Amino acid sequence: MQHFTIATRESRLALWQANHVKALLEQQGHQVTLLGMTTLGDQILDRSLSKVGGKGLFVKELETALEDGRADLAVHSLKDVPMELPPGFELACVMEREDPRDAWVSPRYATLQDLPQGATVGTSSLRRMALVRALRPDLKIEPLRGNLDTRLRKLDDGLYDGIILAAAGLKRLGLGERVRAVFETTEMLPAAGQGALGIEIRAGRDDVTRALAHLMDTKTWLVVSAERAVSRVMGGSCSMPLAAHAVFTGDVLAMRAAWGDPEGLQSLVKVTDQATVTDTAGALRLGETVARQLQAAVQAAHTKP
Repeated sequence: MQHFTIATRESRLALWQANHVKALLEQQGHQVTLLGMTTLGDQILDRSLSKVGGKGLFVKELETALEDGRADLAVHSLKDVPMELPPGFELACVMEREDPRDAWVSPRYATLQDLPQGATVGTSSLRRMALVRALRPDLKIEPLRGNLDTRLRKLDDGLYDGIILAAAGLKRLGLGERVRAVFETTEMLPAAGQGALGIEIRAGRDDVTRALAHLMDTKTWLVVSAERAVSRVMGGSCSMPLAAHAVFTGDVLAMRAAWGDPEGLQSLVKVTDQATVTDTAGALRLGETVARQLQAAVQAAHTKP
């Protein structure tokens, strides 16, 4: 039995995620406490992440707690974790994935297609902006920052006709009744790692790695490794309108990726590929191959007369 401290953001969803991992570790006989922290990403709500430093704003303070020994592990929504971790840190565990899809939330309109022309949709994700523009170029898209409860409150206050959120977060907090529709991945391709929880530790903490081993979901690890490889090669961050999603059928991993223009000035670029994947190296190869195909497709689209 060991004692572990989990560093976590203090939003309701982040605390749910941390408490979920806490309970699983306690089932093994470990003692676990939480270290709640407010990150810079939680504090800056008046600007898009792409303009103030990207996804790393949600993890920097947690990494500092790992580095100085106040915490042993940090639980993240994997889609918020930068593709390249700082030296001395590693992603030790990825847990079984929840629903990776995006959800449509609206008090008045059952689907995105039901919105009247010129209606307002809330999202600050460049990926979602680009995909919405491809589906409904007539809509008005307005920024939407804050934790999940804050976003829902802004919707309820009438600032938007509808908003788009990750289905996983709503389900984890028991807010599934707020979902009017779930976008199929064929129309709204998810972000790399969406719906999965990742656990970050200081490199070399073999004791923590051993404790987390039973939480690791191998299939999810391979899937998100491929997805994150696409983003890594593309230089992916929240300043890039990029989507990547992969699904296993047997040992065959099929992947789709898309690059879009949030302003709707250029058409959505999509690529697909698949390969037999049985290990991390194979997952990374597939992701890197898809990224190169996407780079070529984007370049070709940009050079069209």
